[in-house]
Amino acid sequence: MPLELRPNCECCDRDLPPDSREAYICSFECTYCLECASVRLGFRCANCGGELVRRPIRPAAKLAGNPASTVRVRREQPCRPAG
Repeated sequence: MPLELRPNCECCDRDLPPDSREAYICSFECTYCLECASVRLGFRCANCGGELVRRPIRPAAKLAGNPASTVRVRREQPCRPAG
């Protein structure tokens, strides 16, 4: 099963297209932009406390058969490191 490649940061709702080098995810695919991941969260997921790592980029040729998600996820609570 491929990664969802969620379209936005859960904290600030910034757009994160599938080819973004500024998208960070945890093992549950919670998704954040570089600024939120580094400054607000210290590279720890606000939901599970797991490590945030740069999301891989799916080759454009593979997006046709395995498209990125269009479902936007947004936290109801302010983003703070879980803990």
